Amino acid sequence: MLWSVYCVDNQNSGAARDAVIKEHREYLKGKESIMVLGGPLQSDDGKGSVGSNFVVRAATRAEAQAFSDGDPFSKAGVFASVTIRRMHVGRLNPEVAAADK
Repeated sequence: MLWSVYCVDNQNSGAARDAVIKEHREYLKGKESIMVLGGPLQSDDGKGSVGSNFVVRAATRAEAQAFSDGDPFSKAGVFASVTIRRMHVGRLNPEVAAADK
């Protein structure tokens, strides 16, 4: 099953984010087998990160929580909140998503 992991940054968490960005990216590389998609949430002007959003395949909420807990951003206190919700794919249009890169 799919899980959405929606993370909102603490205010002024830029330094904490920058300090562990390499570890965060390596962690995500190691999770490619369960990651459907993921990326930073950005401010409306696209100039700053305000959080992260991931969709992961996990058998249970506990496994999705473990994914989030293991993220170096979580460990470094970057996130003010993390919301995990089970998700069902109602629509999928990868061509539209790819056009945004």
